[in-house]
Amino acid sequence: MTSNQPSAPVRHLSVIDAICVIVGIVVGAGIYRAPSLVAARTGTPGIMLLTWLAGGFLCLCGALCYAELATTYPVVGGEYAYLSRSLGGTVGFLFVWARASVIQTGSIAAVAYVFGDYAAGLLGREHPAPMIFALLATVILTVCNVIGLRAAKWTQDLLTAAKVIGVLGIVVVGLLIARPAAAPATAAAPATAAAPAATAAASSWPDFKALGLAMVFVLYAFGGWNEAAYVAGELRHERRNMLWVLLGSIGLITVLYLAVNAAYLRILGIDGVAGSSAVAADAMLRSLGSGGMLAVTILVAVSALGALDGCIFTGSRAICALGDDYASFRFLGKWHRRFRTPANAIAVQSAIAVILILLPGLGARFREALGDGFETAVEYTAPAFWAFLLLTGISVVILRIRDPNAPRPFRVPLFPVTVTIFCLMSAWMLYSSLAYRRWGAMVGVCVLLAGVPLYLLCRRRTPAQ
Repeated sequence: MTSNQPSAPVRHLSVIDAICVIVGIVVGAGIYRAPSLVAARTGTPGIMLLTWLAGGFLCLCGALCYAELATTYPVVGGEYAYLSRSLGGTVGFLFVWARASVIQTGSIAAVAYVFGDYAAGLLGREHPAPMIFALLATVILTVCNVIGLRAAKWTQDLLTAAKVIGVLGIVVVGLLIARPAAAPATAAAPATAAAPAATAAASSWPDFKALGLAMVFVLYAFGGWNEAAYVAGELRHERRNMLWVLLGSIGLITVLYLAVNAAYLRILGIDGVAGSSAVAADAMLRSLGSGGMLAVTILVAVSALGALDGCIFTGSRAICALGDDYASFRFLGKWHRRFRTPANAIAVQSAIAVILILLPGLGARFREALGDGFETAVEYTAPAFWAFLLLTGISVVILRIRDPNAPRPFRVPLFPVTVTIFCLMSAWMLYSSLAYRRWGAMVGVCVLLAGVPLYLLCRRRTPAQ
């Protein structure tokens, strides 16, 4: 009987469901924190908006690359499968290790803390309330993802709808109702990090390093569009629908980001945006008073929950794929017979995220060394993220050469120009993330390298295929 067989992925997601997963991941805390950091490094409204448009263009180029890979190899493991096929098992293993220990779990912990900060602010609670709320959100959403696909899908759809409606509300208020800024505004609101340094001179183009760092923050806010690779194994009619999922989600996100940044600039001005540690709350405080600020605070908390739920859903799929290939991690590849979810992979991923959530509670000196909040999440995750994104772009070329006869329902247009643009931009972002030299980035790199001896140990224990 079917119940006696190991469960396999179920193709239960529609195009709308998959777009909700991607938009739910991307439109999280980033759009409420990154604009201040970008404004501080660009200095003028025009350049600031151009960086967000450039971010959307880069993601579009990447989406076209991912569309070819995901429709050619529509499997649950996503980038793990592509990198293993093109560059070998070592790179594939290190990618999953990076996702499990740095990229995805670091993002889960950071977004959980954003929810914790804003939830604690709503209730007027101080330390350790943010950590407690972050832990509760992670545990509850982990359970939702374990107990069933339907529960996780509807949770994500509802959270995504709420956050998109909220962002559109900010856009409407900022562009159609609020009065344009006459002077910088300041307001007390829950925040995850201190405001950045003063803006660059308005009359000059930012230098190469400042522009690179601005793009790091822009693309961190866009981070998650590539998670569509992990819904390919559970998407209905995946070869036909994958392209629409990628293009639809990125197009919607780019329009939302440009519009909400234009709204911030109209309400606060470039200096007001750069000097705010809670730009959406400050903008609504100026436009609608304390009631508007309260509404935005709730919106940020909901957005963080949506991003957290999406990260838990997609992150576990790469870990699950690893369990299919390595005997030492075989338990990670098992799908729950009753719930038909990769329950073990979800649980392991969330356990690592919980450890990362607990780390800031070790003491003030620990937080001083590694930092906390949004900027530290960028530092910790960005080098590994961009390194593997670059390698995934290179995989498109390698697999065209190595596996030319594989059916490719979608091919990257203007090949190899589009792939080259994506790879060059990814290489620049990798350089920029490493140039942002603080302990968080170095810790992330060291944790990634720690996966090398683990791979060598596991490889020896894996029976020959």
